[in-house]
Amino acid sequence: MFLVSSTPAYATPGALTAPATTNFFVAAVILGLFVLSAGLSAERKAISAGFDEVAHASYVAHIQHSGDAWPDLKAMRLLDPQSFQFTGVANYLNHPPPFYDLLAILGPQLEGRPQALLAHRLIDVAIAAIGFAALLGLGIAARFPRHEFYAFAVPLACIPVLVPIAGAVNNDNLAFLGGAVATLGVWQLVATDRAGWLVVALLGLIAASWAKLTGLLLTGAMLGAVIVYLMWRQRLRWSLLVPIALAFALAAAPYIIYAVQYGSPTPQTPAQIALLEDGARTAGWAELPRKSFAAYIVYFVIAFVADWMPALGDRNVLQYSMLAIPVAALGCALAGIALSLRRLWRRQDSALDVVVIAGTVALVATFAIHVTYSYGRHLATGWLMDAYPRYYLPLAAIVPLAGLSLLAGVKAPRMRAAVLMFLIAGPAIFRVFGAPLG
Repeated sequence: MFLVSSTPAYATPGALTAPATTNFFVAAVILGLFVLSAGLSAERKAISAGFDEVAHASYVAHIQHSGDAWPDLKAMRLLDPQSFQFTGVANYLNHPPPFYDLLAILGPQLEGRPQALLAHRLIDVAIAAIGFAALLGLGIAARFPRHEFYAFAVPLACIPVLVPIAGAVNNDNLAFLGGAVATLGVWQLVATDRAGWLVVALLGLIAASWAKLTGLLLTGAMLGAVIVYLMWRQRLRWSLLVPIALAFALAAAPYIIYAVQYGSPTPQTPAQIALLEDGARTAGWAELPRKSFAAYIVYFVIAFVADWMPALGDRNVLQYSMLAIPVAALGCALAGIALSLRRLWRRQDSALDVVVIAGTVALVATFAIHVTYSYGRHLATGWLMDAYPRYYLPLAAIVPLAGLSLLAGVKAPRMRAAVLMFLIAGPAIFRVFGAPLG
C-alpha cells in the first residue's frame, strides 16, 4: 500500500453499476474469436506476405543454429522462404534478441523445416492473446457499463493489422503484450490502493521494451507520466523511485548495450542501409527531390492513416471513403483528450482521464521522434515507407479510452447515443469494408 487515496475509475453516470460478470462473458467471446482468427491466419498466411516475417523467423533460426543468445547483427542471414535454408543475404533486422531468444527456446528448429513455422506462429498467437486479454481485463476491472464496454472492446478487436500480426512471427506481438500489461497496470495503479499494480506496469514496460525501441518509448513515457501525476498528487513515496529507476534501466539495457556495441540504439548495419537504399532506388524515390520537413509531415500523416488498413493492391472508391472512419474516430479521441485535460485541470479527473492523458503524452512524444527519425532516413536515401501504425500497438487502448472520455462528457441523450453507436459500429464497418489485407 503506497497510495493515499484511490481515483474514481470512470466519471460518468452509472459507470460503476455493471457487474464484472456482465462484461466477462462478452470479453471471453471476443477473445475466443480473436484467437480463432489469429490461428486461422497463422495456418493460411504465406511467409512472404508482409510484416517482414522472413526476417523475424530468420533471426530465430540464427539463434537456434548458433546458440548465441546475443548474436552479432552483422552476421545474421536470411532464410530462403521455400526451403528454410540459410542464404547468403544478410538479415536487416536491428531489434534486440529477447523475443527471438524466447521463440528459439520454446519453438522447434526452423532451419530446413518450413513445417515448423506454424508452431512458432502459434506461440505468437498466444503472446498476442495474453496482451489482448489484459486489455479486456482492464475493461472488466473498470466495470464499464455494457455499451461502454462494447465501445472499448470492439475497436480493439477490429484493429486491422492485429490478427495477421498475431498469426505471424513478429516482435510486435511481444511489444503489444507488454504495452497492454503496462496499460492495465497503470489503470489499476491509479484506480486502486494496491502497490502490486506498479510491479505489473513495470513488468509490462520491460516486456515491451525488450521487444523493440518503440515499446520502450511508448510504455516508458506513459508510465513516466503516471508516476509524475502520482507524485504531483502526493500519492507516491519517494523511496519507490529507486526500484522504478532500476526497472527503467533494465528496460533500456538492450539499447544501452547496442549504443556501446554499434554506436546507436538502432544499429545501422550494412544490411539495414542496403535495404533502404535498394528499396528507394527500386521504388524510384532515390532520384526524386527530397521533401521539406513540413511536406514530409503531411505525407507521413496521410500514409499513416491509409496504412491503418494495409492494402496489397489498389483501393477502390468505397475503400478510400472508408478511411473517413478512422479519421472521425481520431477526432472523437482528440475531443476526449481535451475533456480529460479539462477534468484534470479542475481536479475532477478519473483513472480514465489520467491514463488517456498519460497515453497521449507517450503517443505524441513517440510520434515526434518517429517522424524526425524517418525524415533523416528520407533525406539520406529517399525512403518513404516508415509510417507504420503497427508500431503503436503497445498503446492500442488509448484511442478507444479517449473515445469513452468524450462519451463521458456528452449529456444530451440523442447525441450520446449517436456517439456511442459510432464508437461501436464504426470500427466494425471499417474492418469489413476498408480494404482486404490479402
